[in-house]
Parts: sequence; structure tokens; C-alpha cells
Amino acid sequence: MCTKRLNIVVAACKNNGIGVNGSIPWRLKKDMAMFRHITSDTVDESKQNAVIMGRKTWMSIPDKFRPLKNRVNIILSNTLSESPDGTYIVKNFQQALSLVNSDKMKQQIESVHIIGGSSVYKEAMESDYDCRVYLTKVDADFECDTFLPPIEESLFQRVKNPSNIPSDVQEENGIQFTYEIYDKTTDQSDRESPVSR
Repeated sequence: MCTKRLNIVVAACKNNGIGVNGSIPWRLKKDMAMFRHITSDTVDESKQNAVIMGRKTWMSIPDKFRPLKNRVNIILSNTLSESPDGTYIVKNFQQALSLVNSDKMKQQIESVHIIGGSSVYKEAMESDYDCRVYLTKVDADFECDTFLPPIEESLFQRVKNPSNIPSDVQEENGIQFTYEIYDKTTDQSDRESPVSR
């Protein structure tokens, strides 16, 4: 059993779309900065966070940003024959969790973040692990071909944003968006105070 909570970091528009043709259909610099903040920041300066992603998500990252710096990059792929510089390749989600929980990695990794794509999000959300979803809700319509699986109300509970994540409506390029956080815990007594949706 994974001892670390899984942190899902995702942005979705009104139709729950998260991408089209291998890229994000909107451009929000503030949200990209928030993504870096959530996935990079650690309490222990001697550790890094892990980012777990599928091969298509890896390929969607511009070359100049690969691998995502100051993070342990783990790619799920059955087709990549060798690990790109600065990354680890695993065959599936369970292998990724085994890697982050290995004796070697436990000393290096503080938090585990799932950053795409849709099938990896689904596997994390449906797993038996404690899970937190950092959702950027983009209040606009975009054509998408990849979608975020539904956040099941019976499993996930919206919680208050921590002080380092704004609770009010953000706007950039004429697009409004908000940050919402949802928790799924296996220990019900461990839940934070819910907020109404």
C-alpha cells in the first residue's frame, strides 16, 4: 500500500475537457505558475516531489521544459524503449507507485503528483489510496478530445483551499477560472471540514 497521498493536478473547462490534439486548448500563465508551485514546492528542501504522467502528457510538454525541473519525472509507457534524460520509465501505474515507495526513492521524494493524462487520472482517482484533486475550473467552452473523469461526490469531498491557493475568481486573457480542492481519504476521521459546492 502506498503510504503517500496521491495529488492530482489538473485544469478542465466547462465540458470537463482537459486537452485537444495533444495540447491544452487555453493559455493561462497564472495557472501554469500555480502548477509549478503545487508540483515543485517542498517543506523539506533536501527532497523533491515526483510527477507521474503518461507518455502523451510527456510528449505534450515543450522540449525546453522537459524534464520538468526540480521534480522526479516518472513516465508510464509501453513504447518508449529508453528513459529520456532525467526521467524514469515504468510500464504502468502500479510500477510507478512501487518506484516512489522504494527504499531509494522514499529518501528523495516528499509528495507524489499525477499530472495526466485522462487514463492516469482515472486510475489514481479510482485507486484505494488517499487522494487530493487540485482542480483548476476554467469557466469557458473549448473543443476537447480528452476529458477528466467525473469527480464522484460519493468519494470526493470539496475542502477549503489552503492559504497559498486563492479562493476567489481569477481572470487572464478574458478567461475566468477558479481553484478547487477535493479530498478522498480511506480514513473517514481524517477528513477536513467540507465546504458546500
